[in-house]
Amino acid sequence: MLVSLEDLNVTYITFGGHVEVHKYRYLYFMVVLIVYILIICSNSTIVYLIWKHRDLHEPMYIFIAALLLNSVLFSTNIYPKLLIDFLSEQQIISYQACLVQFYMFYTLAGSEFVLLAAMAYDRYVSICKPLQYPTIMTKRTVSVLLALSWLVPACEFVGLVTLTANQKLCSFTLKVIFCNNSIYKLFCVSSRAVTVYGVFVFVNVVVLPVLFILFTYTRILIICYHSSGEVRRKAAQTCLPHLMVLFNYFFLITYDVITVRLETDFPKTARLVMTLQLVLYNPLFNPIIYGLKMKEIYKYLKKLFCQGKTN
Repeated sequence: MLVSLEDLNVTYITFGGHVEVHKYRYLYFMVVLIVYILIICSNSTIVYLIWKHRDLHEPMYIFIAALLLNSVLFSTNIYPKLLIDFLSEQQIISYQACLVQFYMFYTLAGSEFVLLAAMAYDRYVSICKPLQYPTIMTKRTVSVLLALSWLVPACEFVGLVTLTANQKLCSFTLKVIFCNNSIYKLFCVSSRAVTVYGVFVFVNVVVLPVLFILFTYTRILIICYHSSGEVRRKAAQTCLPHLMVLFNYFFLITYDVITVRLETDFPKTARLVMTLQLVLYNPLFNPIIYGLKMKEIYKYLKKLFCQGKTN
């Protein structure tokens, strides 16, 4: 069973000034390949620095490394297939492979929110309970939080994919460049079970972590308001990057879910721009934010590039 992604051409016509995709397929291929390499290199570099330097083996930096590793996996789920599509006469994918891409996409997206919630908890303990920090944020605690960040979304989305795989299909064309929840439009009849379970998972892996993050940062702001300027500076340095990543990702994922669930007729250009932000902006945004805004990571990043220049 094949699901055609023929509307990829239409989408790129809109984005590229009404130019047929096959005329510029190699140009698009090279641009996307360069972006993919940048994502892999930028995220992997910071993960390597955190792994190499022992003074970065703290919970906050371990969570950052996990988040950046998540970005690499997220991009690898999308970009290789997209690169193949640029060089193919027809953009097709088997329904089974489409479900796998759908599953990986939302599992990794959900794990990002849970990781951000774990990072928020780490900052909360560090700033609001500094004396208890070593006894609360132990290696065991960090390991459990990391395991839950990946296992909870992975297990919950298994149920959603199982329900989706059992639906009868009446359409075989997706108007997207990769398999997201637009596959619901392939169903002959919209499934109430898929909708209800999908909302449950969305609340569990997106809404609840976001509410927890907002609660912890509110507590941090209250503590900082009554503290010294040094505490406020420390909080700003470590918390601001997390909040920037959170708000950016939350709005993009919410857009992705709502546009399909409400069946809104978004202009194709707007849809393409938002999709590109989801698969391009965030994986590149994370290493820049954490590499430049986190003082200790920036120090080692600067040393790495200075060594490269001298060699």
